[in-house]
Amino acid sequence: EALADLPIDVSGGEQDCQIPIWRRMIDMRAVDIVQPDVMYMGGIGRTLAVARMAEAAGLPVTPHCANLSMVTLFTMHLLRAIPNAGKYLEFSIEGADYYPWQQGLFVQDPYTITDGQAVVTDAPGWGVEISPDWLARATYQKSDLAV
Repeated sequence: EALADLPIDVSGGEQDCQIPIWRRMIDMRAVDIVQPDVMYMGGIGRTLAVARMAEAAGLPVTPHCANLSMVTLFTMHLLRAIPNAGKYLEFSIEGADYYPWQQGLFVQDPYTITDGQAVVTDAPGWGVEISPDWLARATYQKSDLAV
C-alpha cells in the first residue's frame, strides 16, 4: 500500500539469498524493482529463478553488483539473458584504488561503454581472459579438507 503513494520506485532485496523470501517479497509487491545479487544468491541459476518470478509478476530486475570484479560481468550477462531487465546497471562508485587487487585482472576490457550503454562481448563463456601475470601475483590458500 505504501508503494502506491510514493513518487519514486522502490527497489530491494540486494542482501536476500533465500528463494522463499524472494517469492514473498514479489507476491506481496514489497518492491517495484527486484535487486538480487548474483554472488549473494549463489550464482546465475538461482538469480535467474528470482528474475523469472519477477517477470511473472511484471516486475523489472536491476541486480545489485557492488564492485568492478567478475560480479559486474556476471550481472551484465544476466541482464542480456532476461526479458525484464531494468533500465540501469549498478557500477561501483569507488575508484580503481579502492579495489587495488583487481587492477590488471583481465587481458583486455571485458566490456565497453558506448553512448551510456554497457556492451559485453560475444566471446565464448564470460568473454574474458584472466591475465596470467595477475594470476602469478595472486595469493591463495589451499584447503586440506577432503571433498
